[in-house]
Amino acid sequence: MAKRAVRKKTTVKAKFQYDAVVIGTGPAGEGVAMQLSKVGKKVAIIEKYEFVGGGCTHWGTIPSKALRHSVSRLIEFNRNPLFNDSEKAHHLTFEQILSHASSVIRKQTMLRRSFYERNRVTVLHGTASFIDAHTIEVARDDGSLERLTADQVVIATGSRPYTPKDIDFSHPRIYNSDTILDLNHDPKNIIIYGAGVIGTEYASIFKGMDVKVDLVNMRDRLLSFLDGEISDAISYHLWNSGIVIRHNETYKSVEGREDGVVLHLESGKKMKADCLLFANGRTGNTDMLNLSAVGLQADSRGQLKVDSNYKTEVDNIYAVGDVIGYPSLASAAYNQGRFAAEAMLKGECHTSLVEDIPTGIYTIPEISSVGKTEQELTEQKIPYEVGRAQFKHLARAQIAHSLVGGLKIIFHRDTKEILGIHCFGERASEIVHIGQAIMQQKGDANTIDYFVNTTFNYPTMAEAYRVAAINGLNRLFN
Repeated sequence: MAKRAVRKKTTVKAKFQYDAVVIGTGPAGEGVAMQLSKVGKKVAIIEKYEFVGGGCTHWGTIPSKALRHSVSRLIEFNRNPLFNDSEKAHHLTFEQILSHASSVIRKQTMLRRSFYERNRVTVLHGTASFIDAHTIEVARDDGSLERLTADQVVIATGSRPYTPKDIDFSHPRIYNSDTILDLNHDPKNIIIYGAGVIGTEYASIFKGMDVKVDLVNMRDRLLSFLDGEISDAISYHLWNSGIVIRHNETYKSVEGREDGVVLHLESGKKMKADCLLFANGRTGNTDMLNLSAVGLQADSRGQLKVDSNYKTEVDNIYAVGDVIGYPSLASAAYNQGRFAAEAMLKGECHTSLVEDIPTGIYTIPEISSVGKTEQELTEQKIPYEVGRAQFKHLARAQIAHSLVGGLKIIFHRDTKEILGIHCFGERASEIVHIGQAIMQQKGDANTIDYFVNTTFNYPTMAEAYRVAAINGLNRLFN
């Protein structure tokens, strides 16, 4: 009797419209979409607003840095007798200066849109929410609904300013760090509540426009995560420019009036100004996603928990960028997107963010650092030495009249390994990458001797590395 053929069981994979759907077109979402599309995956990306680019392009990094650049040049013009020999300083309104930022935003939006077109990524505009782990509903502005199905989903929805419910942000004189870009009057004074990166940057911008600034800090130091010396330097520089910094203060209430704003502090103090910028933290954009439909829950700050592969607690759903918290930097978010795409393709990502992520703070002048601070090394009992270079001694700084600040190199006393680079001054965020590149090298290639033995162009700001290295080595003794 002939044996019956045994039929093998086959698993039929469900057919989806897309291999992946990405929610959010900021740096993180763009990184995922580009990486997946380049290997032939069918990808759709959803953007809530009319234009791609996310908060980074439209309300955050790009506009604030464009504003900062314009104000910095205005300050330079007013202080340089070569260009302005009149007794009266040249003045521009916030609205006038913002026009430059608008042109940069427009160019960036067009560029980012072209990336999706060239890589055949479908772009849909509307508010995304989960129906289930493989189905996304997109609500368009015209009221229509569209459902997409995908094998994998990436949440890259970014963050927005934290706005407490007891403050009336609809008042025409009360702003957050997004709505401040809609400022259309010319304030004589402003209160900035929150002295973190965003608050400190805007304090510099407004002071550069000759606006009186009160900066309210909830802590006892300004930007306390920085190396202590750098924190002291920026505090002194802002104080010296006329900014009033109030430490260890928290608000009790905010009173919006027709002619301005009164800030009531828990300490009993009252402050009045033409307007208020509330810049105290950010919240992940997860509340509109209907996360409960897939069994996910964001924390109190709207952030999601992920593993080392950027995977959430649901196997086919990933999250990247501000929505997962640290480091909440546009530069890091794009790489997080690329790494998540690798995990989606191969089951895990074999690359990760560099251990020493550079920090750029665009005050006037700017701050940038990478690696350890003196405080961290002292606490860890690591023997170190410090080399310093003051910009006022560099020929290039004297030519450019950029005399404020300097460069600080922290290195191991015994091995001479570079442990940290801290820079305060014009172009600091560019200069720091020279030190970062050497820090990433292995063995003898990562020592302070590199800066002594290499030849720098003269005159350049990069020459500060040689000056600081020699200064540090001169401190060593047997």
